Amino acid sequence: MKTRITELFGIEKPIIQGGMAWVANASLASAVSEAGGLGIIACGSASPEWLIKQLAEARAKTSKPIGVNIMMMSEHVAELAQIVADQHVDVVTTGAGSPAPYIEMWKEAGVKVMPVVASTALAKRMERAGADAVVAEGQEAGGHIGELTTMVLVPAVCEAVSIPVVAAGGIADGRGMAAAFALGGEAVQVGTRFLTAEECTIHENFKEKVMGAKDSDTIVTGRLQGHPVRQLKNKFARTVKALEEQAATDSSIDLEGIHAGSLRKAVVDGNTDEGSFMAGQVAALVCERKSAAEIIDGLMADAERWGALNLQQMADANAVRGWRG
Repeated sequence: MKTRITELFGIEKPIIQGGMAWVANASLASAVSEAGGLGIIACGSASPEWLIKQLAEARAKTSKPIGVNIMMMSEHVAELAQIVADQHVDVVTTGAGSPAPYIEMWKEAGVKVMPVVASTALAKRMERAGADAVVAEGQEAGGHIGELTTMVLVPAVCEAVSIPVVAAGGIADGRGMAAAFALGGEAVQVGTRFLTAEECTIHENFKEKVMGAKDSDTIVTGRLQGHPVRQLKNKFARTVKALEEQAATDSSIDLEGIHAGSLRKAVVDGNTDEGSFMAGQVAALVCERKSAAEIIDGLMADAERWGALNLQQMADANAVRGWRG
């Protein structure tokens, strides 16, 4: 399958692995890339030394394109941006701020630039700044989110810009991928589905929570501070939510730094009480462990099957739960 995204990035399949901090390391990213998608190493708050090490490990495992995700609010952003340019990383994705100050440097180094956006206004800004593509991520996604749903955001962004659009948020199977293409996407970004990949090195407790999740098992915290985060429900998430509700009427409650260290507690320690288990609403559809290659091949095969059906056939299949077969 060829799209503008596969041609732009030199990949075989239009599937991008999400840039999940503490999760998306060399092990997962190299496996996704080797399977024909685009693996992403997510920097999060990591040091420049960590990124250099991860790139070396990934390149030792695959010769195919590898991407890096940089959170623009990172204290190391300037150094990380320079490493991406110096090492001629194939693709850089960005979030939590504008990458505009670094786009010229990256493009001069041959790096393709693909910011994650949550609105048409930001998508237009990124196109004007020189981005090669954008990821339109709906609020169904795990981690830091915007306000618009994937169903609304993706076609709106496709109408607003001329560069390719990758659809993200709530995509974990072939139906979601086919729907994303129907909305105008030219690739999909998948995050939560890869949490249970064999090559994903997160704690066993995290994988079990994802596979045990129901459709109502995510919660959004951080809206009061202007940084909403979707995660699986647990003691930590419920406590944070309760404190935020109290803070709305009680200014004495300090929410500064309430999330500090919580993601690491989930990913590395598997602390089911105090960790922030970031995952999307689509966790309810993730019920098994597979290799990254099996996940990607399954997505492609199912998307082709569902994309070939007309709406009446889809309705008939849904009526008998045919999609499970």
